[in-house]
Amino acid sequence: MSNLSQRLMLGVLGVAGAGILAMTISSALAQPMPTEEPTKPAPPAGQTYTGVKECSACHFKQYMAWKKTKHGKDSFEVLPEKYRTDGQCIVCHTTGYGQATGYKDATTPNLLGVTCEACHGPGSKHAEIAKQYSNKKLSPAEEKTVRDSIWRLRPGNVCIDCHVDKAHKDHPKYSKE
Repeated sequence: MSNLSQRLMLGVLGVAGAGILAMTISSALAQPMPTEEPTKPAPPAGQTYTGVKECSACHFKQYMAWKKTKHGKDSFEVLPEKYRTDGQCIVCHTTGYGQATGYKDATTPNLLGVTCEACHGPGSKHAEIAKQYSNKKLSPAEEKTVRDSIWRLRPGNVCIDCHVDKAHKDHPKYSKE
């Protein structure tokens, strides 16, 4: 095959290939976009914060793992004393600060630090619902009832709320003394 013939054949194949690609793209665009899995139901309204001790009663393995993390060990203790009452600081170093049943002060020690409910939301109804099934192997329906009573992870970008360096915001000015 001559050089010219090879180039002509490649050109024809290129045009045909481009046509096939265009038809494939066009066909794909005509298809409905796959829908995301259905949104899980929101946990029951009116939940209150219970504190990490309540969570650890049923989720001891998870509690012990959390306790070894920076969130569990020292997220409040890293704050210099003079900032431990500063709302701009404790909103990220406690659980539920600014919420009616969240961290207030020394009277709510179970909400010090970044606890379970910082990510999963208040858990009073979850604890209430789960207690009725204690010491029992749950059926799939019962497990769904318990799981649907708390967020697997709160909606929104929970981590970014506090890890401001990823949100392109400046951390509030503070002195490490």
